[in-house]
Amino acid sequence: MPTARRNDNLLSAWIQRAGIGYTPGTMNVNDVIESMEQWAPASLAYSWDKIGLATGSPDQKITKVITALTITRDAFNAAKRAKAQMILSHHPLIWDPITTLRSDNPLSKLFLDIAQSGIACYSAHTNLDVAQNGVNHVLADRLGLTNKQALFKVPQARQSKLVVFVPESHFIRVREAVFVAGAGGIRDYTECSFSSLGHGTFLPHENAKPFAGRIGKLNEEPEIRFETLLPSEHTPKILHALREAHPYEEPAFDIIPLEMDNPVYSLGLRGELARPVSLDTFAKRVKQKLDISHVRVTGKGTAKVKHIAVMGGAGGDSADNIPDGVDVFVTGDVKYHKALDAADAGLNIIDAGHHGTEKWIVPAMADYLKQILGGLKVATYMEPDPFRVL
Repeated sequence: MPTARRNDNLLSAWIQRAGIGYTPGTMNVNDVIESMEQWAPASLAYSWDKIGLATGSPDQKITKVITALTITRDAFNAAKRAKAQMILSHHPLIWDPITTLRSDNPLSKLFLDIAQSGIACYSAHTNLDVAQNGVNHVLADRLGLTNKQALFKVPQARQSKLVVFVPESHFIRVREAVFVAGAGGIRDYTECSFSSLGHGTFLPHENAKPFAGRIGKLNEEPEIRFETLLPSEHTPKILHALREAHPYEEPAFDIIPLEMDNPVYSLGLRGELARPVSLDTFAKRVKQKLDISHVRVTGKGTAKVKHIAVMGGAGGDSADNIPDGVDVFVTGDVKYHKALDAADAGLNIIDAGHHGTEKWIVPAMADYLKQILGGLKVATYMEPDPFRVL
């Protein structure tokens, strides 16, 4: 199975250029958070989501992390047995607002026990759903899909263009800084930009501290106009890097919103099988590749299918919006009437369950952390499906 970042050129470039390296005993919770947010930036989460650090401190020292789908009592016990100081989960620990923390309530008792244990809990949920090489990429790869494309756009991943004016003497320094911070990526390309020569003017007043020129005198400076793509999820970091590298007291730059989505991110994916197969044959493949006990299928078993859409977790409500040309929609938590509507529309559905379509992100998260944080010990807890089939 491909690991979480093996084909992620943008992330690979960031790792190489940032020179990340840790030794055992030097890491803290925030190092794991920053690493995860290079893969699945927090800004990609939907506004209703409850991602992030739920317990613990960013400064807490750690030597071992355990990955899990959900922070259940069993997952917590597994973390204690593994002597992990942090749980990295897909599903958030706290979902509904807490009104009481009573020890006679099983859920709030779990929260209390986790807090008292000192174990930090961090979740990457919808941001990991839409991330490149995230939940849906892992699902699509397990099912053998090729020619993967975005299924639904991610509005919170809109891009802008950064235009900054830099004196020639500092152009390379500024360009390098914004690239390292995450600017300039287009699909499988990094460090994409355009530059042109020009002249900038400014008149420093009494309290100014100009890099060039004199107080009260109009200064004309040879400058380079530098343009590059600014992904929304990295904007604060990129602008901070820009200001740190730019020699001017007040750098001149523009942020221009673009009417285009970032093609790297998608809610769900669509792809193809190598050759058409019957619906029932593919359904059996889904069951085998996801290592689950059963699937629920709508449509005629003999129908030939090739074009597949996938959405891990609770994707049933998206069935109404699946684009034309898709033969099968693989997801979980499909409601009865949604299945009827899909059948009327001629869309076949394979409901492989919420658990079945998401559980393989757990080892993928572990693989990712092992690669990016080499000094960190990483364990996994594979929770069982809460349902049994009799």
